[in-house]
Parts: sequence; structure tokens; C-alpha cells
Amino acid sequence: MQTFVKKCAASAARRGLVTTPARTRAVDWRVAVSVGVLAVSVFVVGCSSDATPIAQVGGSGETNGADVYAASCASCHGSDLRGTDKGPSHLSILYEPGHHGDDSFRSAIANGAPQHHWTFGDMAPIEGLSNEQVEAVIAFVRAEQERLGLES
Repeated sequence: MQTFVKKCAASAARRGLVTTPARTRAVDWRVAVSVGVLAVSVFVVGCSSDATPIAQVGGSGETNGADVYAASCASCHGSDLRGTDKGPSHLSILYEPGHHGDDSFRSAIANGAPQHHWTFGDMAPIEGLSNEQVEAVIAFVRAEQERLGLES
């Protein structure tokens, strides 16, 4: 934030808009208020949305892949990643990184996937996930594959 304010003040000074330290402080104050208003607006809009909230751990803001998976994937792929009558197991050898790499997961989440290895039907796209959430889900699946092993 401090660097951003300094860059704004320097830019204004170069354009002849700020010539005194008092005016620089005024620009700092205006920028700080503007950023604060923007942050509150984003928070209010995010809280009023009907979209599924980002699953987080603690207060760090870090997206938790297990929680996102449970909310967005487990109904078809199983809470234990072993599949259901609606979707295949993510522990299947077919989902190992050399066959279905991370880009395959990204594409299936964003665009859906046609039925090709299984008889569950086409997968619909999963809407409402941020890139951070998608990456967290992929990391969770890969960690679970390593921890639990792949099944043939």
C-alpha cells in the first residue's frame, strides 16, 4: 500500500499536480480513503452474492482444496475420492498426472467433459469457482492420490 501511495504521489508530482508536502499528504489520504471504500464495496458485494463462498482455513485467506472439493466435487466423485453412481473415482489410475494432467482437471471444471472412460454421462462445467479454488482442488486431489495411492 505504501509503495502504491508513493507511486501515485510521484506521478502527481511529475504532472505538476502536487508541489508541497502538505498536498502530498492530502493525496496519500485520498488514496487511502479510496482504497478503503473499494475494499468495503468488494466485501459487501461478495457477502451479498448467492454464489458459493470460497472455502478458507483459519484467517489466512488461503483456499482449502478439501473444503472446495467437498462442496463442489464430492457429490459425484465421492467424499473419499472413490466415486459414486454419478461420477468416477479420482483415485483411478486413469487420473494419474501422466494420463489426465492438471490441465485436464482445469478444462473439465471450466468446460465440462464428454464421457470417454466411464458410463456416467458427460460432466457439466462447475461454475462459480475462482482460479485459486480450482488450483486448490487439483492440489488436494494430487495430494490424496499420493497419500492413498492410485487404484486400477
